[in-house]
Amino acid sequence: MKFIFTCGGTAGHINPALAVAAQLEKRLPDCEILFIGAEDKMEMDLVPRAGYSIQGIRITNLSRDLSFTGLKHNVHTLQNVVQATGKAKEIIRSFSPDVVIGTGGYVCYPVLSAAHALHLPTVIHESNAFPGLTTKMLAREVDSVLVGFEECVSRYPDPSRVHVTGTPVRREFSMYTKAAARAELGIPEEEKLVVSVWGSLGAGHMNEIMISLIPLLRSDAFYLVHCTGKQYYEKFMQSLQSSTPDYSRHKVEIREYIHDMARLMTAADLILCRAGASTLSELTFMGKPAILVPSPNVTNNHQEKNARVLENAGGAKVLLEGQFTAESLYSDICALLEDRSLCERMGSNMSALSYENAAERIADHILSIVSHT
Repeated sequence: MKFIFTCGGTAGHINPALAVAAQLEKRLPDCEILFIGAEDKMEMDLVPRAGYSIQGIRITNLSRDLSFTGLKHNVHTLQNVVQATGKAKEIIRSFSPDVVIGTGGYVCYPVLSAAHALHLPTVIHESNAFPGLTTKMLAREVDSVLVGFEECVSRYPDPSRVHVTGTPVRREFSMYTKAAARAELGIPEEEKLVVSVWGSLGAGHMNEIMISLIPLLRSDAFYLVHCTGKQYYEKFMQSLQSSTPDYSRHKVEIREYIHDMARLMTAADLILCRAGASTLSELTFMGKPAILVPSPNVTNNHQEKNARVLENAGGAKVLLEGQFTAESLYSDICALLEDRSLCERMGSNMSALSYENAAERIADHILSIVSHT
């Protein structure tokens, strides 16, 4: 059996595809898998690192800027879509898959449109609480839409074709217990641990907040691990050493990048982070209470919409960037950590949103579609 996956742009689109591909390989050791991604995007690096072949097509995004520059960009994108769809048809015909699966990103549109035109079974998975532009455009073409949250179903034109599967998380997140993770990290069981992480590249505004928050840390409050992001690390350390030269006396660890994310998040009592769909799936999978600060720079405000689903379920507190200070954030952190029963309820509410075995559910659905064609 042969499968084509298409995904791109962010790890949140790529990791679910890799998880499902691994599940299909586990069930069908002799299957063949090919990925199609956008040229020059991170999938062209991450997918081969995971051991899969990938072919690239040229595709650009749509601009919501109504200026001449924005319109010119969109004309160029439409030209790219036509060419990319033709290229996708060539790849699909050559590989001859049994089904084509998309997990998000602009590259999904030409690939799934090409597969649909070639009368192949098609599936798209949407991790966000609200459908993205690509999913909206494809919802009437693909055979099935798979979503991460129950709340998503009613947001599609034909809910009968929408199936709730959850969003797969990386295998590493099932490898640790909290006690084992803390033991490896050398963090005592009684110590409160807060992890502050804002994506692999970091977030300038949140780094400024954390520079002001670190001097507020009482020795008996909590241990903090803050990830600056690669592009901000040197500037962050210079600012921190200038404003708080004795910062090392506080229980704080500053990292440029977190390579052991699964271990660190499993060990944590509270997580401060953005609200990308993949991150939220990891939080719900682990049942971790969180303070979410959605990125204000995401198309269609997807991150706040994602975060509100968790907040409404009682699993997270949502703060909007620019509407809080280091002092108020520190106060919120301490209030949550000091209320053990509240943290436990939030963790339970997070777990209730998680769909166990999401990769297996998606694989089941894919194989079911193939068997019925």
